[in-house]
Amino acid sequence: MNISKPEAKPWWSNIAFFVGVHLAAFVGAYYWPIYALPRATIWLAFASWQLSCFGITIGYHRLYSHKSFKASLGLRVVLAVLGTAAHQGSIRRFTDDPIHDPYAATRGLLYSHVGWIFFKPTYNKLHLIETDDLDKDPVVRIQHQYYHLLAMVVGFVFPTVAGFIWGDATGGFVWGGLVARILIWHCTFFVNSLAHWNGIQPYSDENTSRGNLHAFPHDFRSGPSPSDWDPSKWAILAFDYLGLATKLRRAKDKDILDGLVYMRLKEQGVTISEEKEDVPTWTQTQIGSYLSTGNRCVILLDGYIVDATTYLSEHPGGAKLVRSYSLKYETISNTDPNTWPDASVPFHGGMNIHSWAANQEAKKMRVAKIIC
Repeated sequence: MNISKPEAKPWWSNIAFFVGVHLAAFVGAYYWPIYALPRATIWLAFASWQLSCFGITIGYHRLYSHKSFKASLGLRVVLAVLGTAAHQGSIRRFTDDPIHDPYAATRGLLYSHVGWIFFKPTYNKLHLIETDDLDKDPVVRIQHQYYHLLAMVVGFVFPTVAGFIWGDATGGFVWGGLVARILIWHCTFFVNSLAHWNGIQPYSDENTSRGNLHAFPHDFRSGPSPSDWDPSKWAILAFDYLGLATKLRRAKDKDILDGLVYMRLKEQGVTISEEKEDVPTWTQTQIGSYLSTGNRCVILLDGYIVDATTYLSEHPGGAKLVRSYSLKYETISNTDPNTWPDASVPFHGGMNIHSWAANQEAKKMRVAKIIC
């Protein structure tokens, strides 16, 4: 399915804010150099920078975008506030697609780092994202409704007030507000650019992410080893220990190993043949009989009948999207199979490019091949 790239229009308000903060930060850092700051202001700037980064990596990305774990109300509030301070939009705005992704690495290093900021994003695939959990979360709703006000308060007013307490309001504004925003932005942007531009792809190369478990987006870790540098992972484990985070999701060890083997063989130029077909062929009557017994979520994918019932809770995009393509006995009986809901289109041309691991998972759920 060909999807034309939407026309990019300059986002003048974003340009003015982004450039203005950079200019103000450079001017402020010149007149209030770091070596002349009170130690408390330096710590304020560091905390403002790092905690806001956690708001993005832990809150926006792993909790809300990939549903890697469940968080208590208190933790969700804290992560939402920290993410708001990063000035990168509300929680309701994550995508990862080479055409509609606003910071697509396929469009060049400079564009994926900062160029995308200057153009209004077009999200033509938002209907493919399940947002029921976001709509029901009061933290997300309030943050989205009052985002701009909250962002200014926690991003600039709070550091200024904190600096005022020890007699350095200007230093707090410049370093805890302006400079910290720049550090937050570019740390995040390096994930968008360098982390998608250079590095190894040990598990999959279907998308541009590198050097982590991108093939398993539901995993709360960026690497399977405890020694992998990942402060966000360690923080989530600490939250789990304290009872603030639950249901931490991990990729299966076998799937990780299979991905490693697959990529190594591919790098060596070895042709990886498909496994021998081990599912039966069913007629329309047999499919109807299967659907009539039990409350199953069965979909049509690449000409196969796939039982996704046990996978619903694991699907990164949510169960609702999968269920919207489920086959019902009442709708397939005595109807042309070409008119049945087909999950092939959203699977191969949906919000994300499914990895090799995701394709293998789908194949494991096949129960029959349709011949009617």
